[in-house]
This record gives sequence, C-alpha cells and structure tokens, in this order.
Amino acid sequence: MTRPPRLDLVLVQAVIAGALSFAHLHDIAQAAGQDGWKGWAYPVSVDLLLVAAWRRLRSGSGTRLGWAWFLIALVASLGANVATAGFLDLAHPPAWLRMLVAGWPAAAFLGGTLLAHAPRPTDEPLPEPTTTLAPEEPTEAPASEEPPADEPQPEAAQAEETVLEPAAPAPTLPAPALTAPAALVAHARKIADAYTASTGQPIDAETLRARLGVPVPMAEAIAAQLT
Repeated sequence: MTRPPRLDLVLVQAVIAGALSFAHLHDIAQAAGQDGWKGWAYPVSVDLLLVAAWRRLRSGSGTRLGWAWFLIALVASLGANVATAGFLDLAHPPAWLRMLVAGWPAAAFLGGTLLAHAPRPTDEPLPEPTTTLAPEEPTEAPASEEPPADEPQPEAAQAEETVLEPAAPAPTLPAPALTAPAALVAHARKIADAYTASTGQPIDAETLRARLGVPVPMAEAIAAQLT
C-alpha cells in the first residue's frame, strides 16, 4: 500500500510568503502608476532576479556579484512589504518611490545579464617539466661456471691450463640531454635576471632548482640554456 503524500509545512510557508510578497510588489507598482500587465511584471522581475542571484551563489563562483544582486532584490521585496503595511500613503506615493519603480527594469536587466553571462575564472597550471629517461641497458645472464651433470668433468690438469679471458665490457651509451619547455625556460630567465640584478652575480643551478622546484638534472639543463 502506498502512503498518502505528507504535507510539507515549510513548502506551504514558502508559498504563502511568496504570494504575499508578489502581491505587495504589484500594489507598489500599481500605486506608482504602472497599471495593467506592467504592474504584474514588476514582482516577476524581482523574483527572477532573486532566483538568478541564488543560483550564482550555489554555483560557488562570483559570490560577490551574487550577494550584491541578491541583497538588491531582497531590499526591493522587503521594501514593498513594509511600504504596503501603512508606512506610505499609496494613494499619494512620493516622488522617490515613482523614481525607484521607473528605474527598476533597467537595474533588473543589468543584474540579470551580469549574473547569467559573467565570465568564470579559470586556473591555468604551470607547464610540468618533461624529462627524457635514458634507455635501460640489457642485462646479460651470468654464464654458468658448473658444467651440466651429464657431461664428463674435465681433468684437473686441463682446468689449470685453461685460462678464461674476461669478457669485454659493454659500451655505455651517453644519456640524452634533458630538454625543458620554453615557458619554463622563460620563467627561469626572469628569476635569473632578478637574482643577478639583486646580487650582481649569475644564478647557480642549486639556487635555480630551489626557486623553480624542479629536479637537479632539470635545473642544470635550464642553467646551461640560460648561459
């Protein structure tokens, strides 16, 4: 059996508060001379600006912009609620109220455009240094000194006369030079120029490695390129 849907009191409270605020904004707009559909468009504009600012705050980017327009829309909504509670004579609204109501569409358009199309900052990570590893030399299996069991053992005299020649060492290939990205070399050149300007001496590889945070071979390769 399915349970009947439960009534969410918080949702009911939100609907009541939204309806009252919507009606108060309509009354303020109508008192300021906005008759017909224009009087109903004002509360829709205020509520849409509140929603747009809330979505910007939920996204986590542009919080200052989101808070600024959220407070502007909130002040407009609260001001309409307070004004309709008898603090203003809506039969004879003051000039400043007419001015605020007349200027609200332009302000709402500006706020909605900034909230919807504000660029988000992007973090560009520094290029990671690329290192070229030397190829590993093949290791040869050691020659077995003991002969197989099925072959006859050589005599002692022949073993003394036989002299094994040492195998020639395998040629070692030189490790290829490390190459650093152009962006990293340009950044290192700025650091080296600043170091030379402050100390009067060229920067060494150890200081360059500490400033850049790269391995020692990479720092030496960059120092060689800077000279």
